[in-house]
Amino acid sequence: MKNVFNMVNDFVSGLGSVFMGIIPVAILWFVLTGTSVLGFDVVANLNVLVDSLVNGGFIGLIVLVILASFFNK
Repeated sequence: MKNVFNMVNDFVSGLGSVFMGIIPVAILWFVLTGTSVLGFDVVANLNVLVDSLVNGGFIGLIVLVILASFFNK
C-alpha cells in the first residue's frame, strides 16, 4: 500500500512540475503572439487570480501564504 501512495505522490508532483514549466511558456507565447494557448488565456486567468487574492482581504492573504508554501520546499 505504501508503494501505491508513493507512486501516486510521485505522479502528482511530476504533473505539477510539468504544469509549472508550461505556465511561463504559455505567458511568453501570449506576449509574443497575442493568442491563447490551447484555448486557455493564461494571462487573464492569472490576472483574475491575483485580483481575487487582493480583494480577499485577510482570507486572500492566508490563501496567498498557503499557495506560497506549496512552491517553497
